[in-house]
Amino acid sequence: MTTRTTTTGGAEDAGARLDDAVRRVLGAGTALRPAQRDALAGLAERDTVLVARTGAGKTAVYAIATLVAARLTVVVSPLIALQRDQERALAEAGLRVASVSSARTAREQREALAAAAAGGLDVLLLGPEQLQRRLVVEELTGADVGLVVVDEAHCVAEWGHDFRPDYLLVGASARRLGAPRLLALTATASTHVRDEIVRRLGMRDPRVLVHDADRPNIWLGARPAATADERDAVVCELVADAPGAVIVYARTRAHCEQLAARLADVRPATVYHAGLPAAERAATQDRFLAGQDDVVVATSAFGMGIDRPDVRLVVHAGPPATLDQYYQEVGRAGRDEEPARAVVVTRAEDHALARYQRAGGGPRPATLLRVLEALATAPGDQAALAAATGLGRRTVARALGTLQHVGAVRDDGGSLELVEGADAHQVLADVHEARERRARLEASRVELVRTYTDTTDCRRRLLLELLGEERRDPCGRCDSCDAGTALAVAAPGVRPGQAVQHAEFGAGTVSVVEAERVTVLFEDRGYVTLDTQIALDAELLRLQAR
Repeated sequence: MTTRTTTTGGAEDAGARLDDAVRRVLGAGTALRPAQRDALAGLAERDTVLVARTGAGKTAVYAIATLVAARLTVVVSPLIALQRDQERALAEAGLRVASVSSARTAREQREALAAAAAGGLDVLLLGPEQLQRRLVVEELTGADVGLVVVDEAHCVAEWGHDFRPDYLLVGASARRLGAPRLLALTATASTHVRDEIVRRLGMRDPRVLVHDADRPNIWLGARPAATADERDAVVCELVADAPGAVIVYARTRAHCEQLAARLADVRPATVYHAGLPAAERAATQDRFLAGQDDVVVATSAFGMGIDRPDVRLVVHAGPPATLDQYYQEVGRAGRDEEPARAVVVTRAEDHALARYQRAGGGPRPATLLRVLEALATAPGDQAALAAATGLGRRTVARALGTLQHVGAVRDDGGSLELVEGADAHQVLADVHEARERRARLEASRVELVRTYTDTTDCRRRLLLELLGEERRDPCGRCDSCDAGTALAVAAPGVRPGQAVQHAEFGAGTVSVVEAERVTVLFEDRGYVTLDTQIALDAELLRLQAR
């Protein structure tokens, strides 16, 4: 990133600008935290992925970088409520900030884009869908964009394939803005998710910075249930006994409504899910944040931007979709650093629902063929392709993301076109193969959740090693440790992040090391759990040089 103005002091002036930016954003006498310092140290030269726990001050990273560079920063943020909170925080730090979303009138959106193009803004906030609009891209192409930030970047991997397909096109859109530096921010991301963020955003030789994800003040536990009624009864018992605020996560909208009605006998509870009107969702979130309501029952749609310090319990009624998502949601507890609890309550049948919900089929072959035919006739942008095919914009976005993933489509400065020599039948075969590989990965991620809920070993160690941290000793802050069933891991041999070679599954990366088992992520098979000693003794698994 370069500045608009010419300076003569070199490193000395750069240091002074950084010091001034830190004072403006963090306040006088406040030092940078380690995660912030690491991210800022090389951001001017290289794209960066920063994985840092909730409360590490990730928003301050791009606020400071923006002030130092004196260029426009575009922030891709997933939720309007989160954008609103970010806009308020950035404005309080003295930055000129605006947002473009459906919550703004057409006139307000035009004014924000005009201000960005004219150099009148420091930060522009928008969602991934906005970044695909022709008007937005045209205005920003003329702006001095120095940094594109993808906040809550795990959404690229978790939502891009189906729920929010425009996330798969963010990288190409960013390159149209003059190839600015990319910064991806998230609180938790496993090795798989980090790799997908880098790949999907098209990051160039990125630094991947992973800082301590542990939240030791949050006690972790799991409770089994034989029936759905028993599961929900346990949830009600936990909520009734919990002090302070509580978030209950359920997997479906109907289950949210049922649980809230049942909880009414012990504590008043409000409901939050995507099926409710936007105004009602916003009001529910505002009341919870203001402390007017203490219990909310929600789907995973509730959470990002929730910064209430006194949440004492997060309980899942049924397993989360993935352990990455689980740790994101657990992180809403105990933000005041006081003791909090996170408990997942499951019955065996709940994992089948999780497998079904993770088994999205992606675009149909007929849809892909229509998009391929339209591209062969006349390359264009997303809007032009939607008009040419008669398909919905979201359907086109999902198809384009799939076709780009298999290398059949490329973005040539805003015009999407077929890669030379792309054959429709081969493209469909490549898509099928990629889909099968992803299905195996998603099924294995569901099984990894089952491993977490069923383990008698240290739960925190399992979670943190999935996120890339090496932990050998029990944590002392989970139900397994309380019961004395958690075991220390023997020192030699296997460690998280280590490359391995399996006789059948090929190359892989160690994700989790337990006392007697090891979980390895294989590209074609997903997560596979093996008996460590048997795999090594039989030479099924070979450790690569460190």
